[in-house]
Amino acid sequence: MAQDFLPGMESSAISVLKRAVELDHSSRFQEALVCYQEGIQLLMDVLKAVKDDSKKVRYREKIKGYMDRAEQIKDHVNKLKEEGKYHEQIKIADSSTGFSYESLLKPYIRDGLTEVWVEDPYVRHVHQLYNFLRFCEMLLKCQCKVKTIHLLTSQDEDSSAQQTSALAEIKQSLQSQNVCLDIQYSSTIHDREIRFNNGWIIKIGRGLDYFKKPKGRFSVGYCDYDLRECHETTVDIFHTKHTKTT
Repeated sequence: MAQDFLPGMESSAISVLKRAVELDHSSRFQEALVCYQEGIQLLMDVLKAVKDDSKKVRYREKIKGYMDRAEQIKDHVNKLKEEGKYHEQIKIADSSTGFSYESLLKPYIRDGLTEVWVEDPYVRHVHQLYNFLRFCEMLLKCQCKVKTIHLLTSQDEDSSAQQTSALAEIKQSLQSQNVCLDIQYSSTIHDREIRFNNGWIIKIGRGLDYFKKPKGRFSVGYCDYDLRECHETTVDIFHTKHTKTT
């Protein structure tokens, strides 16, 4: 039966490892490391299913090469993190796709993440509130066990009742998932920042609101944010051993 799935397994491994190499060449090392690890696992599954000895030798060589590179990246990233010098920048081009919260943040939501801080002045209008809800849903689906989410945003003077009601509903819904949502308001907040208590800090130029309005209610990208076009923005990623908690 495994032989029937072999071509698909090989194709998946090649696709993920190709992406790993692209990210590696772009110096997006943390993302590259995740893709290398996933691709290596897929190749090891292929190796178990292959019967031809010559192919086994070839796959073992490829796996070793990718494992060596992954180990080099891991050492490099750990060294930068220890020195407090880790900085990675991702440029999201206008109208580009493939940048859902999960795709963008997945490499950083591991390593014992339990607490998240979101500072974004624009979690006010309906689509922005839905963006924040999607961000929370993304955290719930991850393997990490997030227990607390802190939101610092500004009050919508024109429709504060709608904003307050929506955030209260999100808070109640998260409570049913054993996640506490702490909501604070500031009239002076301007910067946008996401902090994880595993040390990662993500600064998105446009905050969570970097998606374009869908072309229609039944158009591609309305539901799947990986298919939603984006506004141009820059994402800066840092790492610190001492994540600020206040």
